Amino acid sequence: MTAAPGLHALDATALAQAYRRGELSPLDVARDVIAHVERCEPQLHALYAFDADAVLAAARASEARWRTGRPLSPLDGVPCTVKENVATRGTPVPLGSAATELVPAADDAPPAARLREAGCVLLAKTTMPDYGMLSSGLSSFHPLTRNPWHLRLNPGGSSAGAAAAAAAGYGPLHLGTDIGGSIRLPAGWCGVVGFKPSLGRVPIHPPYVGRVAGPITRSVDDAAAMMAVLAQPDARDATSLPPQAIDWAMVGREPLDLRGLRIGLWTDAGWGLPVDAEIAAAVERAARAFAAAGAVVEPVPPFATREMADGIDRFWRMRFHLDFVRLSAERRARILPYIRDWVAPAAGFSAEQVFHGFSQIGALRDATVAATARFDAVLSPVAPCPTFAADAPGPTADPQRPFEHIAFTLPFNMSEQPAIAVPAGVTRAGMPVGLQIAGRRHDDLGVLRVARAWERLRPPLPPWPAPQG
Repeated sequence: MTAAPGLHALDATALAQAYRRGELSPLDVARDVIAHVERCEPQLHALYAFDADAVLAAARASEARWRTGRPLSPLDGVPCTVKENVATRGTPVPLGSAATELVPAADDAPPAARLREAGCVLLAKTTMPDYGMLSSGLSSFHPLTRNPWHLRLNPGGSSAGAAAAAAAGYGPLHLGTDIGGSIRLPAGWCGVVGFKPSLGRVPIHPPYVGRVAGPITRSVDDAAAMMAVLAQPDARDATSLPPQAIDWAMVGREPLDLRGLRIGLWTDAGWGLPVDAEIAAAVERAARAFAAAGAVVEPVPPFATREMADGIDRFWRMRFHLDFVRLSAERRARILPYIRDWVAPAAGFSAEQVFHGFSQIGALRDATVAATARFDAVLSPVAPCPTFAADAPGPTADPQRPFEHIAFTLPFNMSEQPAIAVPAGVTRAGMPVGLQIAGRRHDDLGVLRVARAWERLRPPLPPWPAPQG
């Protein structure tokens, strides 16, 4: 079989169909993706532990399975990447930081294990900032990861490399993690789809309050196809949800009737940076499109408070401080100065301050669930601002105001509700704008179906970027 140009840009569904019909081979696709990565990666720096020989070996094994009619899943042979902090057997997990001791991982973490069991071809790990503490591609360990739409700008984070790789066309499937917006923020700034499932829908290890793994892709259909693989049980995650027989393929198979659907429009987070006018306009256009299709759109008043945000910030600082002080002075000095400055005040926190901070997780969870419960879905910005300079640690670059840009994403981590970032257009400067769609707790399928409906409603998007240029 002869490889056609542009195989790296095909979506997972198209690849699966072509493999099944014998029109393409996983080896053809792997070779094309590798060539594309080698063109782009010197500028983009989205990958870690890229091993072309290992990719080709995995693709040959998949090709043999398809030839004998025994693929491991419909996604057998489809290229994927895995965020660096999700362990893969034999690869060190630096957590984005030069302070980390590099020890090969003994086993695949649950999401990586599911992708490998499905026969997906692991292209590489993807980059992240130090300990996932930044919404940025800046890291003390990895080279600076850049945004494929404009190399002088930031992809966001902490799933920086995953979102950049998706936008650049490094194959169709990319796995990120999210504890306050780390899937959705870079997806929004890179113009791709980033799905944060309900807490526990995708088993992960180690688990933590609000921490999830989920797909970053170019389409909602591919995100749903990836969820069919990821949302399988794994006893290592004691916080995971009971297994459910969810028909993820319904997302692409059965268009959602929007008539009578109750949609909330949430454009004032109650704290954080003001929403940029172009971003507000894009979200409002989306709301009007849903209304024109028959949905009932109503405003959602602000429900989060500065006290909630500051309390969670204090708790997270103390959480990292406990790890920070266990490092040697030499290793602490390797961490990005911004993160060292952010964690420093935790040394003086009282037990009362830390406990109050922890209690704000529950306060924000309850406020979010109560404010959104009457809606089938809630529309909002992903981030209040466009992306920013590639070498900046975040939109404010102020370690004492670190979370001003996560006011729309953080609540749905704390409330355990599914939420997705989908492209909503571009700014006048040509940079992507993300629309967030959130749903009721555990209604992951519903959120994906609403997001798929938005893909049918929105105007055409610009062509994908060519970062090697």
